[in-house]
Amino acid sequence: MNAEFPRQADHPIDPQFLNRWSRRSFTGEAVPDGDLKTIFEAARWAPSSSNLQPWRFLYAKPGTENFKLFLEQLMPFNRMWALKAGVLIVALSHTKMERDGQILTSESHGFDAGAAWSNLALQAHKLGYNTRAMGGFFRDQARVALKVPADYELQAFIALGKPGKLEDLPADFQSREVPTARKALDELVFEGPFPA
Repeated sequence: MNAEFPRQADHPIDPQFLNRWSRRSFTGEAVPDGDLKTIFEAARWAPSSSNLQPWRFLYAKPGTENFKLFLEQLMPFNRMWALKAGVLIVALSHTKMERDGQILTSESHGFDAGAAWSNLALQAHKLGYNTRAMGGFFRDQARVALKVPADYELQAFIALGKPGKLEDLPADFQSREVPTARKALDELVFEGPFPA
């Protein structure tokens, strides 16, 4: 591990998992529709419980009223840098499912939406884009402003765009703009029951 790029795998993995990281710096250039469709297409093919595909994505492009509306839902900390994204995306998941004519609560909607987000992030990276997911947004306000139905959960806002320069970020963020390491496997993975 080195200070410049602190990501090294302890076991062999595809380099895409190490090379993709969540920058806050974006150039502000628009994402072409063709690239955006390819990125959403990758998300579409994520695995899901009973093939329900509970994820939904809303998006807004810079220079539109929708982009301003999406920005207003972010906490100021995130709004400061996300305003230069090439597109803002909201990831949602449907909390209900139909089975045998009954409407039931889906226990896996968030897990499944996470799989779609992972596909989206990796496809975006493969096309030369950066993605950064944010939990720092006003949930109740966003639900109303974006007209999200009650049976959908807002999972995250996602900034997507071409990676920008470090010096283009507000000074407070520059020291944090580094790829981060991960916990060791023995802190995350256990054979058998959960350890005491």
